[in-house]
Amino acid sequence: MADTLPSPGHQTRYLPSRLASVLLVALIVFPLSGCLFRTHKVDRQLSSVPLKSATQQELIEYVNSQAAKIQSMQATVDINTSVGDQRNGRVTDYQEIRGYVLARKPAMLRMKGLLPVVRNTAFDMVSDGQIFKVWIPPKNKFVIGTNSEGTFQPEKRLENLRPQAIYDALLLREIGPDEIAVLENSYETVLDAKKHRVEQPDYELAVIRKGPNGWYLSRKIMFSRTDLRPHRQMIYDQNGNVVTDAKYDKYTDYGGIEFPSTIEIERPQEDYDITLNIVKLELNKPLKDDQFALEQPPGAEVVHLGQSNSESPKGGDGHGMALTRYRFNP
Repeated sequence: MADTLPSPGHQTRYLPSRLASVLLVALIVFPLSGCLFRTHKVDRQLSSVPLKSATQQELIEYVNSQAAKIQSMQATVDINTSVGDQRNGRVTDYQEIRGYVLARKPAMLRMKGLLPVVRNTAFDMVSDGQIFKVWIPPKNKFVIGTNSEGTFQPEKRLENLRPQAIYDALLLREIGPDEIAVLENSYETVLDAKKHRVEQPDYELAVIRKGPNGWYLSRKIMFSRTDLRPHRQMIYDQNGNVVTDAKYDKYTDYGGIEFPSTIEIERPQEDYDITLNIVKLELNKPLKDDQFALEQPPGAEVVHLGQSNSESPKGGDGHGMALTRYRFNP
């Protein structure tokens, strides 16, 4: 049957098909628009403090100039230690003790801790960058090892401490000509004046170096935009794992050399955290070799990391050091 057209007097009007489709969709969607679209307040809070700016080259030059100014340090510190237990989901905080730190480039370190109240030696450890020794009088143990020793003893977390980790956190290394530094504009979470957690822009220098298996991320240095000082350093192994997470706070000027008064050293793989609060600091004071000498005490039990007890020799001066499971509270 042929289509019939309405007579001229007929009032019926036909809409274009496209307009009809739009109206149909609007009629369907309009009742549901409250479900499809929702406006809400963003939880992210940004810091409002004034920020400073620097170029990549200026940040590199700051790190290198400050590192070059420090050849040695001698410090009196208060040591706070926390050890985690992932199996039980607990963290043990040990009583604060007084300690002394000697460091001399390129890799010499000595750190001594004293028992609370009685002030007897709790531990004494030295390292030349490769070999370390630790003497623990309360346990009559003399521990020997290498900084590259990867033996991890979950039940003796403090025995996993390597002096080299402390040295690397204390003295920020120069960014060498054989390394590549890449700048990233990022954010860090800080507390504002009202103790609210806010996000604040920072600078991050990713330092890349070449290892036996190719280029890898060696460390990240984070700079606060409030003062352009390094406030954090993350050190990685060649497999991309964080081995040391160091935080720096309360910078003080020591004769033109800026140095943090609080240094927190976290070792995530071993699950322990050491905070050093500097009481007194002397920089570039001459330090002799014998100040880094630690002899094996007569009659001490010698523990060679990486060897079984049957393999550990009973005599000799040994080479190496690490903290044992001795707890700082008597």
